[in-house]
Amino acid sequence: MIIREFKRPDVKRVLEIEMASFSDPYPANILVDIYNLGAGFLVAQENNRVVGYIIFWIKFEDEGHIISIAVDKSYRRMEVGSKLVETSLNIFKKYNVRKIKLEVRVGNKGARKFYSKMGFKEEKIVEDYYDDNEDAVIMSQTC
Repeated sequence: MIIREFKRPDVKRVLEIEMASFSDPYPANILVDIYNLGAGFLVAQENNRVVGYIIFWIKFEDEGHIISIAVDKSYRRMEVGSKLVETSLNIFKKYNVRKIKLEVRVGNKGARKFYSKMGFKEEKIVEDYYDDNEDAVIMSQTC
């Protein structure tokens, strides 16, 4: 498996993973817009097939933000997500980012456990964060 930068032809496959992973997926135009704005956008590729992705950016001078991460269901629990997060953390460190934040649905226990294993700590709950009024957990990691 390789981790590489997103390329425009990857959008179809990324969108498939996004739609299979989230109840409120980003549409293709938003994914492309985020990329065009300069966000970090990496994909995991196995046998010439995109099997996961992560989108992140530097929000403030020393604060990063993980916008989205998802892995094809048939590649979960194979460290694809871990490699994507580790690669993005290394990029953040390269740019002297001191703190990385993300939001995760309160009910997404699997994601919360995954991020905890990756060194993120739960900071606070934001009520009614998502369009369906589910709360979000803000998690962060200090580099």
